[in-house]
Amino acid sequence: MSSVLIRSMTAADWAAVESIYREGIATGNATFETDPPTWPAFDSGKLTLGRLVAEDTAGSVLGWVAASPVSSREVYRGVVEHSVYVANRARGHRIGSGLLAAFLNAADAAGIWTIQSSIFPENTASLALHDRAGFRRVGHRERIAHMTYGPWSGQWRDTVIVERRRRDVKNS
Repeated sequence: MSSVLIRSMTAADWAAVESIYREGIATGNATFETDPPTWPAFDSGKLTLGRLVAEDTAGSVLGWVAASPVSSREVYRGVVEHSVYVANRARGHRIGSGLLAAFLNAADAAGIWTIQSSIFPENTASLALHDRAGFRRVGHRERIAHMTYGPWSGQWRDTVIVERRRRDVKNS
């Protein structure tokens, strides 16, 4: 996986993106979702900014990143929540690092000042990825959701909240 192209996601990528999303759901440590959304729901709920896929030289999608606004309020126009997913077969090959770096560059260029995510504490790979990318852990939500499916069914789940502020944004 030495040669990976990171490019904008298109509707034609949806089958591969959905498959990778399903792999993440199956782990029980990627999302509270029980099924991926439809393409129209995904497309309308995610920003086009920084909606990226990583593909190998054969054109196979290896991972994706996308973000949603955290609020429709004008004061939060520069705050997004993002997700990064990597195909099982591509884990451990820095696909997530490449996707996240490209996403951060796009977000910075667009004037996004805060990027956040909520990560299960058991998802140590995602926490390490975000640590390396300069995110800081700003909170721990205990027993935030009660699982009704998958390997965690019947159990309460915690999440770790991470955020990254654009470097040139200062408190005043």
